[in-house]
Amino acid sequence: MRIVALEEHFNLPDLVAGIPAESIAAWGWPAQFPPHMRRDEALADLGAGRLADMDAAGVTVQVLSTVGPGADLLQGQAAVAFARATNDRLAAAVGRRPDRLAGFAHLPLSEPSAAADELERAVTELGFRGAMVHGMAMGRRFLDHPSFEPLLARAEALNAPLYMHPGLPPPAVREAYFQDLPEHVGFQLATAGWGWHAETALHVLRLVLNGVLDRHRGLKLIVGHMGEGLPAMMARVDKVFTPMTSAYLSRTITGALLDQLWITTSGFFDLPSFMAGLLTFGPDRILFSVDYPFAPNAVARPYLEGLPLSPADRAKIAHGNADALLGLTPAAG
Repeated sequence: MRIVALEEHFNLPDLVAGIPAESIAAWGWPAQFPPHMRRDEALADLGAGRLADMDAAGVTVQVLSTVGPGADLLQGQAAVAFARATNDRLAAAVGRRPDRLAGFAHLPLSEPSAAADELERAVTELGFRGAMVHGMAMGRRFLDHPSFEPLLARAEALNAPLYMHPGLPPPAVREAYFQDLPEHVGFQLATAGWGWHAETALHVLRLVLNGVLDRHRGLKLIVGHMGEGLPAMMARVDKVFTPMTSAYLSRTITGALLDQLWITTSGFFDLPSFMAGLLTFGPDRILFSVDYPFAPNAVARPYLEGLPLSPADRAKIAHGNADALLGLTPAAG
């Protein structure tokens, strides 16, 4: 069966090395990750090793997105140049194996107008399938900020989904919530252990509550990690917010999200979280993802095969939904 995986990461160490060390430290990236969190070699590999791992697990296509310190830590032309260089390098890798790889753009979100232009270049010239957004731009603004209206409008006009990925919390949040814990535990709690998921769900909810999804009814959003906790909370947020929002929003929160949000399985390979997503969003809005190399292809593929689904629904989640949403074809990515 054709398998398309949507949240599969890479980074470019030589570009990251050009970001000032003080900017990386201020953003909260640790100087040294603990051994069990390191994936440096796999992240840097856009060729043979990555493809061999995909082959071993039966993953047909990876849609690649950069992760780690990036353009968000820079400003002005430096941010734009970093994003363009990242996207050009990714496009070259995809061009070598368009049957196996596709791309999400990296955007200079510290420069919102330039981010809109780079999204258009990446989609129309490089053939990318959308873009990935990593949390708050410069630790200050979510996408519901008015400065991002040009980017949102451009994504809608291009029919280019935005993959809402977690980012590191800003310093004030780190200080309030994630300090005074054993070494590396605070970082893990702030990121993959809890904080990432809560922040991304918050980001999506702000896009509804500030009317962004009403203004941009054609905007398409993707979130990973089996919906970042949203499936378990949607009935609750409807109950709490509908009395306040019915006067200015055209839909309930659930209505808006079911219209404009897709969720992926990235990094979540347990049945309870999947069933919550399936019962909330249905089989047409769930996309297979691994979160490679932070999660292994060799675990994700058997998980997909073992889910209690009809053959038709399994095929939707394995590739059909992604093919339709991203315009992928078996012949080329």
